Amino acid sequence: MKNRKSEVLAFSLVSGINKAIARLVDIWDNIGIQEEQRVERMEAVKKHIELLMNEMIIEEENLKLRILKNISACREELDILYHELSLEPYQIDQSQTVLQLEKDLRTKLENLVKEKTDRLKELKSLQEEEKSLCIDLCATPYYIPTGSIPSHQQLQDLKEHIKHLSLERESRVEVFSGLRQEISQLMNEIGHNPETTLEKDAVCDDADTFLLTSENIKALKLIVSQLEVKKETLISTRDDLMEKVSNLWNRLEFSQEEKNHFENNIKGSLSVEVRKLQNELDRLDELKRANMEEVIENIRHELMEYWDKCTFSTEQRESFAAFYSDDFKEELLIKHEEELARLKNYYAQCKVLFEAVNKWEHNWQLFQDFEKKASDPNRFSNRGGTLLRESKERAKIQKMLPKLEEEIKGYIEAWEAEQGTPFFVKGQRFMDYVANQWEELKTQKEKEKSQRLKKGDNSALRTPPVKRPHGGTTIMNTPSKTRKLTGTPNASVMRTTVSSTSSNSTGSNSTGSTFHSVTGKPPLSVQKTPHRSRLPDISHLTPLQEFKSDKPAASYMQFAKELEKKSNNIEAILNSTAKDVLH
Repeated sequence: MKNRKSEVLAFSLVSGINKAIARLVDIWDNIGIQEEQRVERMEAVKKHIELLMNEMIIEEENLKLRILKNISACREELDILYHELSLEPYQIDQSQTVLQLEKDLRTKLENLVKEKTDRLKELKSLQEEEKSLCIDLCATPYYIPTGSIPSHQQLQDLKEHIKHLSLERESRVEVFSGLRQEISQLMNEIGHNPETTLEKDAVCDDADTFLLTSENIKALKLIVSQLEVKKETLISTRDDLMEKVSNLWNRLEFSQEEKNHFENNIKGSLSVEVRKLQNELDRLDELKRANMEEVIENIRHELMEYWDKCTFSTEQRESFAAFYSDDFKEELLIKHEEELARLKNYYAQCKVLFEAVNKWEHNWQLFQDFEKKASDPNRFSNRGGTLLRESKERAKIQKMLPKLEEEIKGYIEAWEAEQGTPFFVKGQRFMDYVANQWEELKTQKEKEKSQRLKKGDNSALRTPPVKRPHGGTTIMNTPSKTRKLTGTPNASVMRTTVSSTSSNSTGSNSTGSTFHSVTGKPPLSVQKTPHRSRLPDISHLTPLQEFKSDKPAASYMQFAKELEKKSNNIEAILNSTAKDVLH
């Protein structure tokens, strides 16, 4: 359609020119212009028309050249932008006219220039944000070559880098806040004033001035560690000073009111407390020197307490000769203090062993108490299951003692291997001490048995003869007991307990006749009288009283097995007897 319009316009132009020339010819005819003049005039028309057309052609040719030049320039710029923006080169449509191509390339160029501008603007904004974070964190910026246009991937990587830096900054701010608070608290507790620039920056009010570098965070952590060490040192120093002050208070017999008054006024930072305690210690040292004898005597009382705690023997106690000195001077005080410190340290090292030994001695004392009760004949008069309960408790303790001894033996062996020195209980090795205790118990039981037998023989020798009705006499081994019987009227019968050697013996009267000792049954009324106790007298069957062994006491396990066997027999008799009483 467009082509037809241009063709119509061209035909119309040719037709107009023809009409114009025909009109000129008519005019020339009417005027009577000759042929030569007509030729001249026609050449002039032609010249004018050709000149105009040539001028128009030249202008259009120049336009075409400008368009082609613009196309070439656009293509060059586009190639550069595609390279800078890391884009694929633009593919030209060969079917396009020059004018269309120029327009299309110009549009592409405008879009790429805008994208370049946007990228540079975004890069500038991101780099400013990154720069602030990198300064705070002392971090390395994301590298993008200077003067280059960042690609979409580079911009995305830069955003991720900024995000990572932001998270790191938040983390370090949190760590810094915690460290800052901890440093401030530690400084207040120990009474420490900031000295270095870093310490001052850490506790200053404007926290934004502090650079959150990894080195600074490490330095703050180091400050915290140093302050904690200083705090622990001050606490240890304070406790040591307090212990020394308390000891001197006790040795100088200060009242509780004076102690409380000082303790209430000492409150403050650790440095202040240490300084006040040191001043108090210096003051007490002056008083100590002024009251040397009293202080030394108080230390001696404390020494005796630790001797008891450490189970020292008499020889070990007497080895400290300064204890018996009357030369109350500074040198004597120092010896006593050193000895007390040594004992405290020794007790602290062996505290577990001493506690175990005390437990054994406690159970050993219970076992001895049960042994004493087992030797008492009057215990069979008890009712309510007491004998059975005592028997069970005694058996329990008797089984516990060997276990405790083996356990303590293991503790002592481990301690001796570690310390390289022997452990003594009252000047003896523990197992020797235990063996001696068992030996002493055995000796004591044999001594008691011997005394009872001797006492029984002496009683038999002192028993007076009792006259019998027919002039005979009967020798009594035990003192007679009388009980009034109601079986016969107007009569009282003397019930006599005769020893087993005389119960079936016979005697002679004055006429030479023989008679049998009166051991008949009492009247029925006496038989129905409630018995004082139906239990048989088995006091002679106590375990250690009948136990004899030629083996030394050190062989405790064999001794304990035989003793347990004997005890089980007695326990069976006690159980049976106790059940009869209960029924």
